[in-house]
Amino acid sequence: MTNSPDQLDLIWGGEEIAKAIGRTRRITFHLLEKGELPAKKVGGRWVAERGKLLRFFVETAA
Repeated sequence: MTNSPDQLDLIWGGEEIAKAIGRTRRITFHLLEKGELPAKKVGGRWVAERGKLLRFFVETAA
């Protein structure tokens, strides 16, 4: 099941993404720049969909 655009739970900004994944700002920006997190830059800001981000860590840990 995919979310429609009006149902997406987006996390805007690297600092907010860092809070969501429990990592430091520095580590998070490093992971974002290397493309190791499911996020993309939109208008110069990092954005991630909360569900994809959390699934990424669950699947990586499994």
